[in-house]
Amino acid sequence: MKYLCLVYEEAAKVDALPEQESSTIAREDLDYLEELQRSGHCLASARLQPPETAATIRVHHGSVFVSDAPAVGAKERLGGFHLIDARDLNDAIRIAAKMPRARLGCIEVRPLMECSPR
Repeated sequence: MKYLCLVYEEAAKVDALPEQESSTIAREDLDYLEELQRSGHCLASARLQPPETAATIRVHHGSVFVSDAPAVGAKERLGGFHLIDARDLNDAIRIAAKMPRARLGCIEVRPLMECSPR
């Protein structure tokens, strides 16, 4: 089954990291990603640009509204994602719990709904 692991980081925690610690976590991220790829669990993975680079699109009554900001203002910001293949939710949680960036915020693990064309 496929799961999307959304990586949320506490902005204040990330911004306060000393450069050496930030580099260590980045290295751990890459090492763990390689492990997930070798084991066949990782289907796709990416870090995201900072929230200030986001655009949010809303459509109301046929009109399109664009704002230059993320959709939600919060203490935590979406920093990346991992699309994984796992046996079940418990396996996906086990995989997500080892993600180094979980120490900087949280990982939301959400099962994908399979969509089939009509």
